[in-house]
Amino acid sequence: MPLDATREHAIDYAHFLADSPSSFHAAHLVSQRLQDVGFALQEETRPWEATPGGHVMVRDGAVMAWFVPVEVGEDAGFRIIGAHTDSPAFKLKPNASTTTTDGWGQLGVEVYGGMLWNSWLDRELALAGRLITTDGHEVLVRTGAVARIPQLAIHLDRGVNGDGLKLDPQRHLHPVWTVGHPGADVLDVVARDAGLEDKDRIASYELVTIPAQGPDFFGETGQFVASGRQDNLSSVHSALTALEALAAEPPADGDVLVLACFDHEEVGSATRSGAAGPVLEDVLRRTAWALGRDAEGTARMLAASSCVSCDAGHSVHPNYADRHDPDTRPVMGRGPMLKINANQRYATDAVGTALWDRACTAAGVAHQEFVSNNAMPCGSTIGPITTTRLGITTVDVGIGLLSMHSAREMSHIADLQAMSAALHAYWMGA
Repeated sequence: MPLDATREHAIDYAHFLADSPSSFHAAHLVSQRLQDVGFALQEETRPWEATPGGHVMVRDGAVMAWFVPVEVGEDAGFRIIGAHTDSPAFKLKPNASTTTTDGWGQLGVEVYGGMLWNSWLDRELALAGRLITTDGHEVLVRTGAVARIPQLAIHLDRGVNGDGLKLDPQRHLHPVWTVGHPGADVLDVVARDAGLEDKDRIASYELVTIPAQGPDFFGETGQFVASGRQDNLSSVHSALTALEALAAEPPADGDVLVLACFDHEEVGSATRSGAAGPVLEDVLRRTAWALGRDAEGTARMLAASSCVSCDAGHSVHPNYADRHDPDTRPVMGRGPMLKINANQRYATDAVGTALWDRACTAAGVAHQEFVSNNAMPCGSTIGPITTTRLGITTVDVGIGLLSMHSAREMSHIADLQAMSAALHAYWMGA
């Protein structure tokens, strides 16, 4: 791809990251962008639409979209791209504001997902998420910088560099947000920034911390992106831009194309908006029924379907190269990676491998493979969950990151553009 196209894609990605501070924001932003290119909003309580064209629905922090071609033949299935909208963070507890005996006002938080705790120290933090008001409305909110987790000075922990930093999440990871103000409540700030009269309008909330520092580019030619939540908004954005491009020149026939962005992957996916829940199956079955398929026809559509599970992976780390497999060396900037694991922590098999190779070849993008060092078991994705729930061919892919699960992760702009192109080729029938 020309450099200017890659750069333009990366700038759009940075804006997408900045506008998606929580899973709820990401889901609504995906929905809005798709509506802007002609997708129709689907309410779950309304009769299901599978008319030709695009449709999109939001369930909490998840967003599902499907594109129906004019001609859906008897042998058609679903071509699904799956990703997730959530990232590790600190989540605000019901008792949001606490005060120490010395008068420090702190936020009551608990750990959400597998965070690199130390990366959150000494960063100005904002709060983002959703509020449910006393009259039952949902309000998305993002505050300005409001808190910080100050690290203990080296003078009071002389062994920190030699012995390592030891953090207790209950004692050491509560952000400071005020001092000398007994009775202060951070919900007053949240209500103000949400445009509410006062905190009494807040019936409940789901709020996470985010670094107040926005996305940025760095490197020799500005080829690297630094930002939080790239695991896994890198995949969400790649799929979104592929679907936007497809909407501009849609296929006239073939499979129904589906984008499934789940919430709660970082904590196991076992929720109503997670991959282990029913949300994707609901969309597929209701779409098949709306197309006039009976139970047998729906089963045939599922049997003819495939899924690309798109989740960020690990680039070889220049300072810890021994942590990777010695013979499989994916490096960021050299294209998206196919993720393989003998113990099926990734869902990739031979059929899925061939499917992904066809997509990358059709898109004209280089691609790589990732396998774990045998001494270091890998994580998992929505891939094994999806293939277990639905019984469809699923392949796990992703772009390489450094500092995964840090408050500020690192990616390469060339991989972002290449992933979007490969996903577009998959949806177009490669």
